[in-house]
Amino acid sequence: MARLERNYSWFRTDLHVQSVTMTGHIYWDVILEQHVRLFRGAMGAEFLFMDDNARPHRANIVDECLQSEDITRMDWPAYSPDLNPIEHVWDMLGRRIAARQTPPTCLPELRRALLDEWCNISQDQIDNLILSMPRRCKACIASSGRHTPY
Repeated sequence: MARLERNYSWFRTDLHVQSVTMTGHIYWDVILEQHVRLFRGAMGAEFLFMDDNARPHRANIVDECLQSEDITRMDWPAYSPDLNPIEHVWDMLGRRIAARQTPPTCLPELRRALLDEWCNISQDQIDNLILSMPRRCKACIASSGRHTPY
């Protein structure tokens, strides 16, 4: 999911299902270089990149490449998945897979199910998660960083 802030809109990208373990190099080559750089180019200086603290996202090569491309990354507190809207989209996706009448039984079936369910998550559902961010941040501050209802 990527945020394009023209007219303050969010647009979901295609889901990329990797068949290999994600590394910093793969993250840069497959995700950042092919997609994020294009969004950054379209947005200019207003672009703010949001990922999380997953190990491949914090690899030195990723930091170096983002810096060389002048891509500003949003700072994230450690252990704060409730503040990242994509984590709630992943949860929604997982629940949809689990609720299927015939659950996937092999990797190719899982891949197909993930891609199908990703397409079935409406843009309105994603927008509502994004719009809930101010409430999420207030709840996090009010709880002094402890558990929130989100």
